[in-house]
Amino acid sequence: MTDKERKTWVTASDVAVRAGVSRSAVSRAFSPTASIAPETRERVMVAARALGYQVNLIARDMITQRSSMIGVVTAGFENPFRARLLSDLMAALGQRAFTPLVTNADDPHQVRQSLERLLSYRIAGLVMTSASPPLSVARQYLDHRIPVVMINREANLPGADVVVSDNAAGAVHAAQWLVRAGARRLAFVGPRTASYSARARADAFEQALQRGDAYDAALVRVIDTRADTHACGIDAARQLLAAGERPDGVFCSSDLLALGVIDAARDAFGLRVPDDLRVIGFDDIPAAEYDAYRLSTLRQDTQGLAHAAVDLLADRIQTFDGASRTRVVPVTHVVRHSCA
Repeated sequence: MTDKERKTWVTASDVAVRAGVSRSAVSRAFSPTASIAPETRERVMVAARALGYQVNLIARDMITQRSSMIGVVTAGFENPFRARLLSDLMAALGQRAFTPLVTNADDPHQVRQSLERLLSYRIAGLVMTSASPPLSVARQYLDHRIPVVMINREANLPGADVVVSDNAAGAVHAAQWLVRAGARRLAFVGPRTASYSARARADAFEQALQRGDAYDAALVRVIDTRADTHACGIDAARQLLAAGERPDGVFCSSDLLALGVIDAARDAFGLRVPDDLRVIGFDDIPAAEYDAYRLSTLRQDTQGLAHAAVDLLADRIQTFDGASRTRVVPVTHVVRHSCA
C-alpha cells in the first residue's frame, strides 16, 4: 500500500493546494475573528467542501493554547427531565462553538477516573448538573483555574457559578394551587435529604403553609424518598394513603414521583384523581401530558437553564476571577386534570 493510499484525513495543506492559497490562509478562513478577504475565504470553503475537509479542533487548540472543549458531568440519563436538559445544554454549547465531553456520573467507582481524564483533555470549563458528584469534585477543577457552572445545585462553592430553577416560587404556587382546588390535608413527596432541588421545594412548600396566607390547610405528611423515580412515587403513595389521616393534596418534587403516586392511588386504593386526591408535579416531562395522567405541574425551562449556564461559563472563561454568581430561571405552572 502506498502512502497516498494509506492517507485517510484531508489536511489544511490539501485544501490550500486545491484553493491556490497559503496554508495560513486556510487557517484564517476557519477562524471567525481572523482577517481574510471574502473572496479568499469563499475559495477556501469551496475547496474544503469538495475535499471533505474538517478542522482538527485538538490541533487548533494546541496551537492557540485555548481549548474549545467543555466537560459536562451528569447522571440519570434515563430520567426524561435530565435527558431534555442535556439535549438543550449540548445545543447551547454548540451555538457557542464549544465541544462537549460528557461524563456519566452514575457509577461512583468510575466517576473520579472519568473526571481526571477530563482534566487531561485541558478542558476550558465544566458544567455539573443536579445529579452530579459531590462539590469536592468541582473544587479540584477550580484549583486548576477551570471555570465551573452548576445547574440546580446548591450555591455554596466559592468561585463556581450556579443556575437554578425558581424552586421557591414554584413550591409556593403549588401550595396555593392545591388549596384553591379544595385540598386541606397536604403532603410532600421527594428526595429531600439527597437532592438540593427537592429540599428547596419541600422547604418553600412547608413555609408557605406555615405562614398561612389565607390558607385553611396543613402539611400532614412529608415522605423523604430515596430518589425521584416512578417506583419511589408508588412506595410513597402506599405510605401516605395507608395512614389514618389521608392527604387530599400531594406536591411531588418531580413528575416521575407524581406519576407513581397517581398510579398507586388508583390501583392500590381505588382513589379518583383529582376528586379524592389532587396531585401536582415538577418538571413537565412528556409523560405528564399522557391521557392516563394529565398531570398538573411546574415546568422547568431547560433551554433557559442551559443558555444561562453556557453564558456564565463563557464569561468566566474570559475572566476567571470574581465572586460566584447565581441565575434563577422562572418556572411555569401547567394546568391539567390532576389538579385543575
